[in-house]
Amino acid sequence: MAKWINDLSTYQICKESAMKVIKTVLVTGSSSGIGYGIAKVLLQNGYQVVLHGIEPHSQVTSLVNDLSEQGKVLGYYSVDIGNPKAIEQFCSDLKTANITIDILVNNAGIQHVAPIQEFPVQKWDQILAVNLSSAFHFMQHLLPYMQTQKWGRVINISSCHGLVASANKSAYVASKHGIVGLTKVAALENAKQGITCNAICPGWVLTPLVEAQIEKLAAEQGISIELARSNLLLEKQPSGSFAKPEEIGEFVLFLCKPEAAQINGASLTMDGGWTAQ
Repeated sequence: MAKWINDLSTYQICKESAMKVIKTVLVTGSSSGIGYGIAKVLLQNGYQVVLHGIEPHSQVTSLVNDLSEQGKVLGYYSVDIGNPKAIEQFCSDLKTANITIDILVNNAGIQHVAPIQEFPVQKWDQILAVNLSSAFHFMQHLLPYMQTQKWGRVINISSCHGLVASANKSAYVASKHGIVGLTKVAALENAKQGITCNAICPGWVLTPLVEAQIEKLAAEQGISIELARSNLLLEKQPSGSFAKPEEIGEFVLFLCKPEAAQINGASLTMDGGWTAQ
C-alpha cells in the first residue's frame, strides 16, 4: 500500500485547538471524476480531506499538489478497496497517523457492460466488491468514531441506476441498488446519534468513465464523438446536459451542513430528469 501524509503536525494542532470544528473527510475514488470534484469543493470550503485512488503516488503528485492549493490535503492513499483486508489496513494507517474521519464519502466505483449470459463472473465479483462491499467495510471501521463524538456524515455516491435499470449493466445496477439499501439501514441505525447517511444518485456526469463509454459508442456505431455524446444524453437524460463533478461536490457540501441534519436515509437524484420519466 502506497501512502503519503502531508503536514500532520498542522492537522493535530488544528484538531486539538479547534475541537474538530474543522471537519475531516475521506473521499474514496478522489483521484479523478466525481470524487475529484467532491474533494475540490470541500477543500475550497474549509474541510480537510484525505484523498484515495488506485494509482501509485508517483502518478498523482501533480493532482495532489493542485488540490493542496485549494485547501488542507491530509494525504493520498493508494488502496485496492475491492480487498477488505486492504480497507482494514487503510483505516488502521489513518488511526496510526491520528487522522479521525468525521465525514465519509463512498464514491469509488467501476463499470463493465455486457449481457448477463456473457458477463464475466470475475467482473461481477469485482464490481460488487468495489461499488458496494467497500462502502460497508469503510462504515464498519469508521462509524464507531462518529458514534463516539455523536456527529458524523456518510454520503454514498450511488447513481440513478440505484433507482432504475439499464440493459447490460447487471453488476453496476445491482451494486448501486445495494448502496441505496445500505444507506437506509445505516441511517436508521444511527438516527439518534447525530449521524446521517444519504445517497446521491447522479445521472450522466462527464467523467473519464463516461468519456470511455462515449468513445466506445462512437467506435461501434461509426459516428463522431460529438454525435455519440448527444445520443447518449438524449436517450436517458431529458435535460440534454451532463452534470459536472463540482455540482455533485456542492450537493455533498450541503449534506455536511447543520441545515441538512434532518435529511437522512434519502436517495437524492441529480439526473436531469432521468428518473422522472
